[in-house]
Amino acid sequence: MHRSVRTAAILKKNMSETQESGITRNSKTVAYSRVIMSHMMLPQDANPAGIVHGGVVMKHIDDAAGVVALRHTRASVVTASIDRLDFHNPAFIGNLLILRASLNLVGTTSMEVGVRVETEDLKTGQIRHTASAYLTFVALDEAFRPCPVPPLTLETEDDRRRNRQARSRREVRLAEKTQETLCRSHPDACVY
Repeated sequence: MHRSVRTAAILKKNMSETQESGITRNSKTVAYSRVIMSHMMLPQDANPAGIVHGGVVMKHIDDAAGVVALRHTRASVVTASIDRLDFHNPAFIGNLLILRASLNLVGTTSMEVGVRVETEDLKTGQIRHTASAYLTFVALDEAFRPCPVPPLTLETEDDRRRNRQARSRREVRLAEKTQETLCRSHPDACVY
């Protein structure tokens, strides 16, 4: 077997064992990097109807997810993709935007971070689910090239469930990426 193929197979096996069974050297827990961030929504965040712009919410999602990735790696990180972003309820001027972000999956150089966004009406105390998103981040070394990330230790059943779901999303992302590459090289073979 070619050395790089064998190395990739070993890394994949080790990643799977680490994320399913427990602690390894330099691994970090989901709780280690988890973050909760809050922001008051102000007039500059909203349209004339007082509804917060989706782009404002997206920026806060990216920021919260970036903090999680940075905490886990203690290295520079960049957003590689947003796998999914769903808006469920609007946020309004005066609401407190609450973002709960945690690591779901780590690969060799990349990580998936899940973010749940809620809004609190500070006058009534009502909390509503506003948005959810999954983002992929890549860790970078000093030369801005992808670098290895620490393994992830899954402590709770919730950690393990999120990890399984993230693995499924990763498989879909990789299949889509393969299809996109094929379409770029053979556009006539693609159906849009």
